[in-house]
Amino acid sequence: MDEAVHSAPLRSRTNDPVRTMAGILEVATAEFAEKGLAGARIDEIANLTRTSKRMIYYYFGNKEGLYLAVLEEAYRKVRTIESELNLESLAPEDALRALVGFTFDHHHGNKDYIRLVMTENINRGAYLAQSKNIQALNVPAIQGIRRLYERGVASGVFRPGLDPVDIHASISALTFFNVSNQHTFGLIFKMDTQAPDVLATRRANVIDVIVRYVRAP
Repeated sequence: MDEAVHSAPLRSRTNDPVRTMAGILEVATAEFAEKGLAGARIDEIANLTRTSKRMIYYYFGNKEGLYLAVLEEAYRKVRTIESELNLESLAPEDALRALVGFTFDHHHGNKDYIRLVMTENINRGAYLAQSKNIQALNVPAIQGIRRLYERGVASGVFRPGLDPVDIHASISALTFFNVSNQHTFGLIFKMDTQAPDVLATRRANVIDVIVRYVRAP
């Protein structure tokens, strides 16, 4: 009886490929973020998802294929949430503040995403370069910033001549640092970079820096 009880959920997951793949990706995200591509083990991912190495290889090909799928899913999630911010309904400066604030909050709340991006940069983008989807996943982010920026320029709120990609890079850099460098920065300057009051101040400052950079004189 015990064997039947324990095997039922596994059969259910096996018969639901979408759910099974989502479960594998969720566990693999944590494993790759914590241990990197070299340190993560397919055996451990299989154990934690109650699947098998064979099933993982069936869905993702190999370890590198699973790692690439994890990267794509991480980008897909953040871009999907960005698309739901409804920035078009806000005045340009308010929309920019909302976008920067969201990005700061996302990175703080999704540290595995930051670790994955750091790992792939250590790999010099070698695996992401193999993706057939990564460009399409990120085009909407730049298009959204472009529309927001052009509305601001047209209304005289933002200064002309800026590149939306550069605006995106500036937002990413300032919101990324607070997670990627939290340990070294905190140790060097003897501060808790993740304390609520420190985070609130940093968040407000980052938003203000970006708005001042884009705002018309």
